[in-house]
Amino acid sequence: MKNILVIGSLNMDIVLQVDVIPVAGETVLGSDLRYSCGGKGANQAFAAGRLNGNVEMLGCVGRDGFGDEIIRNLSSAGVKIDAIGRIESQNTGTAVLNVEKSGNNNIVVIAGANKCCDEAYLRMNDEAFKKCDYILLQMEIPLVSAWYAINRGKELGKTVILNPAPAPDYLPDGIPGKLDCIIPNETELIRLSKCKDDSIDEMRIGAEKLISAGVKSVIVTLGGRGSMLIQNDACEIFPPIPVRAVDTTAAGDCFCAAYVVALANGKTPGEAMSFATIAAGLTVTKRGAQDSIPYRTEIDAYRISKDA
Repeated sequence: MKNILVIGSLNMDIVLQVDVIPVAGETVLGSDLRYSCGGKGANQAFAAGRLNGNVEMLGCVGRDGFGDEIIRNLSSAGVKIDAIGRIESQNTGTAVLNVEKSGNNNIVVIAGANKCCDEAYLRMNDEAFKKCDYILLQMEIPLVSAWYAINRGKELGKTVILNPAPAPDYLPDGIPGKLDCIIPNETELIRLSKCKDDSIDEMRIGAEKLISAGVKSVIVTLGGRGSMLIQNDACEIFPPIPVRAVDTTAAGDCFCAAYVVALANGKTPGEAMSFATIAAGLTVTKRGAQDSIPYRTEIDAYRISKDA
């Protein structure tokens, strides 16, 4: 098993269960309120740990109760947490999620201590860059930090994988050529590539634009339509597993983590896509962010049931 470094956000999610997500000016009644450890970076690190990956996390939390709980939860999944920054002057990042009966959700994020995952902090933890084989990062930290991590990773010859969430308007010159893989969803790909819509044909056109810019491979997560892998002038669609979705929170994060864990275990990109598809599919059958992420044993049991 090769080493995975996840760089990104750590949040406490405040989850509101509603019948229908409210529109502007509308008041609705909720049926449940829960607190759940989240943040795209923490979700992906937690998922990688729960899936038996050898993973370390870089990011920042406040010196408060939410930060304590997030770090305890990551450690429980086997994530190395010693380098996570504790910031006196900032609260731990917070996300408020409205989740409706269908499983769809919307999210408002307050960055808090995530703003302190800056270049100085990353430089201070350069040993983590040197020890890893794969770097997985997202964009809920300052953009300059993401660009620094990508550049430093390639300087050291690491495999760099970017989940561009939330997506910027563009990738700076030189960055695409340093990405071994980018994993956007439909909305993120439209923003990055300026393709017209989320049809499969347009998704492929958008992905090929990123490859023309220098990205080695593109994976587009398509929600209920599955996912698409574009590399070496080939495009393959991986349909989702048949499940009843109750909450889509963290499904994309679990997919990204599972894909990297499979690669770190020596699997081919196609094999890693199949593994990630099962992991993400099982995630949407449970409520919550990290609470919903399956154990490796659940994925193995699903595979056995389908092979029987």
